[in-house]
Amino acid sequence: MWRWMLRTTGAFVFSSLFLISPASASTHVYVRIGPPARVVEVVPAPRSRGYVWQPGYHSWNGRRYVWVRGRYVRPPYARAAWVQGGWSRAPRGYYWVPGHWVRR
Repeated sequence: MWRWMLRTTGAFVFSSLFLISPASASTHVYVRIGPPARVVEVVPAPRSRGYVWQPGYHSWNGRRYVWVRGRYVRPPYARAAWVQGGWSRAPRGYYWVPGHWVRR
């Protein structure tokens, strides 16, 4: 009886380790220097109907900020709106919050 309880408890503890969400781990890369001022882009006309403009942004390449130009993209589903990403400030520095799609 004692062995059975020990095995069952051990199996439960071992299997519960797989249920811990890896999303709870911090995946932010912190940059001590704030991003430069946003670059003003000239938004070209869309190449066809149904495309949405995703504005450009500053990306950190490990040594410095680089500008990633904006572009037109097709929304992944009907009535989708793009929410622009941006740099957020925390006590450890600045970190990137990626853009995402939301339903309108």
